[in-house]
Amino acid sequence: MTYVITEPCIGVKDASCVEVCPVDCIHSTDEDPMYFIDPNECIDCGACEPACPVSAIFPEDEVPAQWQVYKQINALWFEDKEQARALLKANAPGLT
Repeated sequence: MTYVITEPCIGVKDASCVEVCPVDCIHSTDEDPMYFIDPNECIDCGACEPACPVSAIFPEDEVPAQWQVYKQINALWFEDKEQARALLKANAPGLT
């Protein structure tokens, strides 16, 4: 299991989760509106979840139904950023 960052992170992009991650598996770029967790590097410690001020982080098996696509978006971002960004824009309200 891994942790997943979901829609509430968009536009907030608070780095509290990055600061507490012991394995540095949470990343983003200046052009991205949110952070992403690398599912291959996450050790499932859960430190990021309570650090998030907008409650955007969930264990993979507890992601709310309306944000299930974020499991795919997080994983895809580490394989193909452009494809992940396109999927994010197609599913996140307000992104163009």
